[in-house]
Amino acid sequence: MSARTHTRPHPATTGGVDIRLPWWALALPALAFVALLTLILNPSDAHAATGDPAITQLFERVQQLLAR
Repeated sequence: MSARTHTRPHPATTGGVDIRLPWWALALPALAFVALLTLILNPSDAHAATGDPAITQLFERVQQLLAR
């Protein structure tokens, strides 16, 4: 008993691929790059966040629980 062979209906086209990115797919990485570059060029603007004691205690407690 012989099996049928399936032929391809149409050969693949060799034309260019049309891929469009949304505007934010290019804008957001560019914005992040500019923000990081600005911080590198002027590090005096990068201030450390002052931690609230309650949040600091919460993080310490979570760290203790995870360390067990």
